[in-house]
Amino acid sequence: MSDNYGSIMKEGLWDQNVVFTQLLAMCPVMAVTTSGTNGLGMGMATTAVLLVSNILVSMIRHTVSSQVRIPVFVVLIATLVTVVDMAMNAWMHELYKVLGLFIALIVVNCAILGRAEAFAVKNGVMASAVDGLAMGLGFTGALTFIGLIREFLGSGTLFAQASNLLGPSFAFLEMKLPGYGGALLMILPPGGFAILGFLLAGKRVMEQRIAARAKDAADGAAPAAA
Repeated sequence: MSDNYGSIMKEGLWDQNVVFTQLLAMCPVMAVTTSGTNGLGMGMATTAVLLVSNILVSMIRHTVSSQVRIPVFVVLIATLVTVVDMAMNAWMHELYKVLGLFIALIVVNCAILGRAEAFAVKNGVMASAVDGLAMGLGFTGALTFIGLIREFLGSGTLFAQASNLLGPSFAFLEMKLPGYGGALLMILPPGGFAILGFLLAGKRVMEQRIAARAKDAADGAAPAAA
């Protein structure tokens, strides 16, 4: 059982990020990240499903036999997605109308079933909850970041209609760049793929530089120790 919660959080947020490392859930990444608000809303819905599904799977892992655990997990995830779908329809109806079918498609998000099978079924409830939260926050951060870049370059705004889609308390996030008309390409699918490609390359370069610095520090410490 894994109890290193800091390591689990780091895995979900960075090392095994659903979008930037595992390249999963590309359908919502490309489809809903036309604005930061949409990305944030989709990420929050997915995080809720990830968190609760990991907890429930960990709780029943000794009860469900290996022969039927995948169908059981799928039914469990589908039930949670239905609850989230109905909750968003009731309390965030404007966001629900914008995200539409992609809320229901959380059921087939590989990251959710993948974490249930790879982590929750092998670990305790608390570790599984941390893993689900970390993976969800990493996914939410990726969607929001991509959405903000595409929205800013495409229309010159940040978190457009946040108060309308997420609630009045999010109004402080809304910004608009005066005098900028935007580049339509950035909010179209080709722009999404371009932005994702640049971000993946940037993450790769950053990781290589961090690894090189760590290697240099280790090489410098070795002679001193000798």
